[in-house]
Amino acid sequence: MFLEPIATIREFRELDEGEVMCGYMDGFQGITCEASALTRSYLHGWRNGAVDSGLMEPNAAYIELEAEFMDLREP
Repeated sequence: MFLEPIATIREFRELDEGEVMCGYMDGFQGITCEASALTRSYLHGWRNGAVDSGLMEPNAAYIELEAEFMDLREP
């Protein structure tokens, strides 16, 4: 099963916040995730946690989404 990474704010807004948080905490701690239990929400959180903790480098989707959020901050 392949889950497309989240690359836009529109996609981000469709995620389940609780699953994102659970994934983030696991990724930040370096806990591996089981493929059978993955959702896009969990995987998004997991990847962000792993990036924020320095365990992995950001991928293209991470960089695209970050750029969209930064554009929201522009005056």
